Amino acid sequence: MKVFVFDLLAYGENLDHLKTGTELPYPLSKRHFKSDVAVRTYAEHLDAWEELDRLGYDGVGFNEHHCSPYGLMNSPNLMAAAAAQRTKRLKLLIYGNLLPLHEPLRLAEELAMLDCLSNGRVISGFARGIPREYQVHNVPLADSRARFEEAYEIVTRAWTEDVFSYEGKFWSYKDVAIWPRPVQRPHPPIMIPIVGSQESIEFAGRHDIPITPGLAGGGLRDDIIRFYAKCLAAAGHRITPDHLSLSMNAYVADSKARAVKELAPYHLYFNRTLFSHGSFTETAKQREAGYVSQSSTDYVRPENQRAAALLREDFRNLTIEDVARQAEQQPWGTPQEVTERIIAQADRSGANMVQIGFNRGAMPHDMFIEQIRRFAADVLPALQAHEVRRVPAVEEVAA
Repeated sequence: MKVFVFDLLAYGENLDHLKTGTELPYPLSKRHFKSDVAVRTYAEHLDAWEELDRLGYDGVGFNEHHCSPYGLMNSPNLMAAAAAQRTKRLKLLIYGNLLPLHEPLRLAEELAMLDCLSNGRVISGFARGIPREYQVHNVPLADSRARFEEAYEIVTRAWTEDVFSYEGKFWSYKDVAIWPRPVQRPHPPIMIPIVGSQESIEFAGRHDIPITPGLAGGGLRDDIIRFYAKCLAAAGHRITPDHLSLSMNAYVADSKARAVKELAPYHLYFNRTLFSHGSFTETAKQREAGYVSQSSTDYVRPENQRAAALLREDFRNLTIEDVARQAEQQPWGTPQEVTERIIAQADRSGANMVQIGFNRGAMPHDMFIEQIRRFAADVLPALQAHEVRRVPAVEEVAA
């Protein structure tokens, strides 16, 4: 099993004191920004990524967000360039560049450069982003999917064709041959994070692209995997454990209670303050804005529709009691429990890759590094020795 650490790189200072009611102000004024905190945040996270490389983790994942302390990776490609020079073997999962918002030929060139700078260690994630990003870049939400699909074709053709031309609705090019080319042939591996929309799953299945199914575990994740397996099969592909990567939070401690006590403040800060700052999560609102279709969750079973609704209240109203209850089913606790729960989730889903979140809520650097080291010593070897060989959804699709 491949073990990556997913790092959101949140602004390294708690900003709860700025909230009005349940929300941080948006836009968040520059008077609240401290350059020394940002400098420290970048330096600490790059140090942590070096430690991941030294300790034998398979990769690090990071994403793109704008205009929020939620994450300081406005350009994940800049972070990848820095990491490429600070690490030797760590895979760099850029998860991902927001295709609808950027000029796609420039992205194709930058990613090719990064693959050369890292000697073939780039994994190129492509995403659509959250509604806030579209407001920032003045791109209509209703154009998101069409722009994503057009940009995807441009990037992949730029990587693979000798000379290409393209005439599209949003971008057009004539007689382009990019230099440099990616080290990996025909191109770097591509992955897509799936929150839940049916059309994104269909696109991934049609193009045989590996996915990360859902924001969390449970029944919704199962529904995404089942539908994805059907979409792959309809396009002539067969799902394998290498098609799936699970995202989960983990925390190693002497006991479950200790894990909850130590991690809960940062978990609560992430959910009650940082998550979806200046944006909206609700699927119903995204339908109204044209970001997802009216049928985007039709594949989801009735008992999982609430999870697919992504109601803001489920994040903003989270309590310490909720965290303690949720932790009973999560890989939080002793090394043995953390190991067993991660393997159980991977086996149940059929995923041979996991992305572990240690630090989502501005956790102190020494605490983050301690988790990286403790997990590496007590959990990582067993995970990397384990291999997921089957995807249960395959049998269900066949049946």
